[in-house]
Amino acid sequence: MTLKERLADDLKSAMKNRDVVRKNTVQMVRAGVLQFEKDNKVALDDNGVLEVISKQLKQRRDSLPDYEKSGRDDLIAELKAEMDVLMEYLPKQLSREELEVIVKDVIAETAASSMKDMGKVMSAVKAKTVGRADGRMINEIAKSLLS
Repeated sequence: MTLKERLADDLKSAMKNRDVVRKNTVQMVRAGVLQFEKDNKVALDDNGVLEVISKQLKQRRDSLPDYEKSGRDDLIAELKAEMDVLMEYLPKQLSREELEVIVKDVIAETAASSMKDMGKVMSAVKAKTVGRADGRMINEIAKSLLS
């Protein structure tokens, strides 16, 4: 079963179970996938769908501090519930130690030696860790190893 099929099935079951948060989250992901496909005139495979889900998760993580500053506990709870739903579709996340090993390997492969090579390192690591690592953590590790 592809990820798109799983999303469609989960949407149906969320509607049957009257799970509003799951239904809305899955609909947003499916809309994001459809929008990407129409804009770029491509059909996304599972890796492409994972990238869309990762972007959606990143958007919610970035919004969380703003909601916390404004003291909107109701929105914070809903946002965290959406993030939990999105995490179900992503593969197991890499630990910091596992990610450090991958970044070190990429630095060795690309012969990166300074911060000027950061772009090469980031793109190669992201390609190897699609949906399994947060871009911020990759950036932190790469900066510490390259400086």
